[in-house]
Amino acid sequence: MKTLVIYDSVFGNTEKVAQTIAAALGTHAVPVSQVDARQLGSLDLLVVGSPTRGFRPTEGISKLLNGLPKNHLTGVRVAAFDTRIVLETIDSKALRFLVDKGGYAANTIVKALEKKGGQLAASSEGFFVTGEQGPLKGGELERAVEWAGRLMAG
Repeated sequence: MKTLVIYDSVFGNTEKVAQTIAAALGTHAVPVSQVDARQLGSLDLLVVGSPTRGFRPTEGISKLLNGLPKNHLTGVRVAAFDTRIVLETIDSKALRFLVDKGGYAANTIVKALEKKGGQLAASSEGFFVTGEQGPLKGGELERAVEWAGRLMAG
């Protein structure tokens, strides 16, 4: 199966998750800055990950996805993940409310992938960091391996 994991990372947490997912899928993870978008339509499975920044994916991931032609991913199974802060750890009730209602990067990525013709392989997944800069919460890399297994089975 021709598979690729694309990611962007700010503090290294999303990169760790991407590398873990790629290893579990038997492929490699590529930073978004090194992706040749023309090759994405020939994949069997495309996984895209980003940290959640202002309720959205990073600019690099958004630019890549928005730049794909309309049906470029037709026939490609797709999946998305993000890294995000644990909602309950946000002290400010107002900020916690905004984060809860604003959404996360993975949701935006999935919509963009489907808009380009991709077929969802599994529900998107969020992996938790303990603070804005991380590190990843304990057990998250193990959850990433489990999620990768669902992608293979789906």
